[in-house]
Amino acid sequence: MVSVRVMVVEDEKNLASLLRKYLEREGFEVHEAPDGNAAIEVARRVEPDVVILDWMLPGLDGMEVLRELRRFSGAYVVMLTARTEEVDRIVGLSTGADDYLTKPFSPGELIARIRAMLRRPRGDAREADEAAPLDFGELTIDPGRREVRVREEEVSLTAIEFDLLAILASRPGLVFSRDRLLERVWGEDYFGSDHVVDVHIANLRKKIEADPSNPFYVQTVRGVGYRFRRA
Repeated sequence: MVSVRVMVVEDEKNLASLLRKYLEREGFEVHEAPDGNAAIEVARRVEPDVVILDWMLPGLDGMEVLRELRRFSGAYVVMLTARTEEVDRIVGLSTGADDYLTKPFSPGELIARIRAMLRRPRGDAREADEAAPLDFGELTIDPGRREVRVREEEVSLTAIEFDLLAILASRPGLVFSRDRLLERVWGEDYFGSDHVVDVHIANLRKKIEADPSNPFYVQTVRGVGYRFRRA
C-alpha cells in the first residue's frame, strides 16, 4: 500500500519534529520544509498529498506559498496560524486552503482532520466520467474534464470550488443547506465551522459571476444555504 505523502512546512524545529513523530507513527510518509522557498522546491519534487503549512514563515510567507502551490498542486492544505482574526482565516481559505488550525493545537486533532480530508474525494471520479457537460449559456461546466468556461474562456477553480459548483449546478433550483454541502464536499467527518462554505462560495462567485455582489448563477437562500439559478 502506498503511503500518503505529507509535507510539513514549519520553521519552528520543535513543532516540526513533533508533527513528524505523530505523522510517521500514523503511517504517513513525511517531508519537511523549513521555509517558503524550500516548500515550493520540496512540493515539486515529492508531489505531496497533504501540506501542513504554517502562516508565518521566513522568506515566502504561508499565503505566498499557498498561492504558488495552487498553480501546480491539488494537495489538501491545512493552514497553521497563531492569528485568530476571522479575516485571516477567510483570506487563507479563499486562496485555496482546505482547512485551518489555530495554535496551540493538539497533534491528535490535526491527524483527525487529515484523515477526514483523505476520506473526502476530490469529486466522484466515476460519476464525473459519466456526466455530460452542463451548459448554462455563457457558463459551461464539464465534470469529466473538471473544467469550467465563462464566455468560452477557461476559469481556474480550486478543487473545492469546482465541487461546490458542480453539486449546485447538478440540480438547478434545488436549495442546498450549508450542512448538506459540507457533507457532500468536505465529508461527514468534517467538524469545522460551516462558515467555510460561505468563504468558498464567495471566492467562486468572483471567478464566474459578472457581478459577484449580485450573483446570477449561485444564489443565496438566506438562513438556509445556496442554490443554482433555475433556467
